[in-house]
Amino acid sequence: MLIDCEQCAMQATSACDDCVVTFLLSDGPVDLDESEVAALANLAGEGLVPRLRLIPTERRAG
Repeated sequence: MLIDCEQCAMQATSACDDCVVTFLLSDGPVDLDESEVAALANLAGEGLVPRLRLIPTERRAG
């Protein structure tokens, strides 16, 4: 899963304040494999880290 804040519809909103990507990293896209995504989901489910708040923007053709 590629997480790129530049491609998130929630970029520069209050959602960033409580997003795991903002919590863990400060810049650049993040590429997570399935086990890493599952681990973050488990940690978020237990309240140890914020959940992923990524809402991908639609890419425009052309």
